[in-house]
Amino acid sequence: MPRNVEIKARATAPARQRALAAALADSGPATLEQEDTFFHCPTGRLKVRAFPDGAGELIHYRRPDAAGPKASEYAVVPTPDAAALTRALAAALGVRGVVRKTRTVYLVGQTRIHLDQVDGLGPFIELEVVLGPDDPAERGAAVAADLMKALEIGRADLVEGAYIDLLLAAEAGGRV
Repeated sequence: MPRNVEIKARATAPARQRALAAALADSGPATLEQEDTFFHCPTGRLKVRAFPDGAGELIHYRRPDAAGPKASEYAVVPTPDAAALTRALAAALGVRGVVRKTRTVYLVGQTRIHLDQVDGLGPFIELEVVLGPDDPAERGAAVAADLMKALEIGRADLVEGAYIDLLLAAEAGGRV
């Protein structure tokens, strides 16, 4: 399975962090509209990511729910018909919830910087440091830590879990 090291944080200064990401970037920005439907899954998280053209991706991933850099294993399978796949999985597994976001992506070396505007949650920033087959997770964590400094992401800004967890907590009256 492919692996990366990731962090997710609240974007406390979205315009400034966008400018910092642009200054660091080897490429980008690319802007994507995404709708992620999450399903009940006994191991990790399972979602269908739908794009405006009707295509999408089935994504399964496992990572700890912890603030700070964490290793993640994932599998991505493209689909030409995200809606049909979503209906089939909803019938089989049940839907946990749906996350809608506008994502701006910059690439810095082996890292994807995601500047996300998440419906119902606001602005976030994610780092995904893609690991090669022999790369230790510690190397990815070091790259993430350096980029956190460069992008002015503080430890207090880091969040645990996934956007779906934050949305479900907000719906239940918890802290977002």
